[in-house]
Amino acid sequence: MEQEHERPVTFFRFEDLRIYHKALEYVDWVYSVAKNTNDDPYLKSFFDRFLASAYGISLNIAEGSSRNKSQFVYYLKMAKSSVRECVVLSTIAQNQGFITDGAYDDSKNRLMEMTKMIGALIGSLQRSVKPEELDDDDVPD
Repeated sequence: MEQEHERPVTFFRFEDLRIYHKALEYVDWVYSVAKNTNDDPYLKSFFDRFLASAYGISLNIAEGSSRNKSQFVYYLKMAKSSVRECVVLSTIAQNQGFITDGAYDDSKNRLMEMTKMIGALIGSLQRSVKPEELDDDDVPD
């Protein structure tokens, strides 16, 4: 009897989300464009900020996934805020000549894709939230 190939069960729910893996790929992308900036303190500082914003996408997805649905939506919105920070940082990097026009386009395309994916996940969660789950106490301060 042939066994079906099953996906390994993950302990952490966020590891099953495609958007989480896209966010990690984006962190890798930022590292790849920042790898030669250690000699210039201004560039290093800039890319440290860029990396922090890129980290914020995946970190907020991971944190929110352990919460109830309305709180998860809140954290996904924070992840979208990190995406927008990366858009601004990409634009600055292009304008200052820190990245090429091609790298800028790559960054922008990745960020647009993540925004759409996060938006779709938010929409899905909001459609499935029961009215009793929309208590004001559920939203972190």
